[in-house]
Amino acid sequence: MSNRDMNNPAMEEEDEGDVFLGESDVLHEIDVDGEDLPDAFDEDDNDNDNEDEVFGTNSITTSCVLLCVSELYGSFFFFFFVDENDDSVHTFTGHKGELYALACSPLDPTLVATGGGDDKAFLWKIGNGDWAAELPAHKDSVSSLAFSYDGQLLASGGLDGVVQIVDASSGTLKCVLDGPGSGIEWVKWHPRGHIVLAGSEDCSMWMWNADKEAYLNMFSGHNQSVTCGDFTPDGKLICTGSDDASLIVWNPKTCESIHVVKGHPYHTEGLICLDINSNSSLAISGSKDGSVHIVNIVTGKVVSSLSSHTESVECVKFSPSSATIPMAATGGMDKKLVIWDLQHSTPRFICEHAEGVTCVTWIGTSKYLATGCADGTVSVWDSLLGNCVHTYHGHQDAVQSISVSANTEFIVSVSVDHTARVYDTSEFQNKME
Repeated sequence: MSNRDMNNPAMEEEDEGDVFLGESDVLHEIDVDGEDLPDAFDEDDNDNDNEDEVFGTNSITTSCVLLCVSELYGSFFFFFFVDENDDSVHTFTGHKGELYALACSPLDPTLVATGGGDDKAFLWKIGNGDWAAELPAHKDSVSSLAFSYDGQLLASGGLDGVVQIVDASSGTLKCVLDGPGSGIEWVKWHPRGHIVLAGSEDCSMWMWNADKEAYLNMFSGHNQSVTCGDFTPDGKLICTGSDDASLIVWNPKTCESIHVVKGHPYHTEGLICLDINSNSSLAISGSKDGSVHIVNIVTGKVVSSLSSHTESVECVKFSPSSATIPMAATGGMDKKLVIWDLQHSTPRFICEHAEGVTCVTWIGTSKYLATGCADGTVSVWDSLLGNCVHTYHGHQDAVQSISVSANTEFIVSVSVDHTARVYDTSEFQNKME
């Protein structure tokens, strides 16, 4: 809920007596003529809800302002209740449940998609509180969102087992893709086409042509939910991870499983997260068992086992291809972000958090990365020095996902607290250039 939508304790009915605010609460007092006093309870004013309130979004997160009118003393009293712990520059509050899914447009630096437990997804724009589009509703929670490589289309996956494709510029429904017998865990796009991929709780993975609204292939090989996956950046292969503790490398044209990675020395419990490096040669995965492994996609062999986490690993990311040192970042419920030196398979830095690390992303091609934490904070870290550059506050509950705008000027986060928040990275821009 945005600050201005909070219940206003000072705006009581005239016949309800005193307003319980002391003189010490008055920050500024302006004397006016009694004749100029407005009707504080004008019914017409109550009907003038602006579009910001309809969509539950405010362009700039500000302090809550309460206006009290006293005809007895002929004064306006302006009470400013400032939330000093909110660093966000924009808050989207259109959702009525926990938020799980987030995507930033790869082309439009202001366009954001969010989805969650209220079975809804929205498109909205940073800094533009007058515009938001509610997408066609799913019949269950929206679990995943992804923009196509060219930013033209948006895919939303739901626990209702359906993938919906909408026009990213308008939010208009283009098509509904079905097939899976259970909830969608994740959705991804081909890096150079409108081919969409989705992993399901029913152990299968599905692929469709979104332009033709056509089913292409169904991949079967895992024994439990397909929890993570993606196309390789060159678009030639697919890698998926499952609750059955296996990773499978697929041929997308034939549905053939090229490699199945399972058993020692790989994970002993289900995979939670997976990432593929920029040259499509390596896949890194994190598991419920706290382990991190790197697999050579070409050979199907485990080439590195990274030991540091003591609880489930929630997120993994390779460093950008521009990085001078090949690195990876992993975050876990043991409250650690670990930045790895992949040349030596050793931790460069272990960055402690107050609570579990739920998500991580690199900020463009810079040396900086951002983490989302179960305590509601978002932090920016220098991967070469290992120090925390800045910590953003604002969320009242765990951060579920974070993303960076196309121009790297904003970090967007979604939370269990029903809100999405935007944080300005301008103070770091000079460092990132």
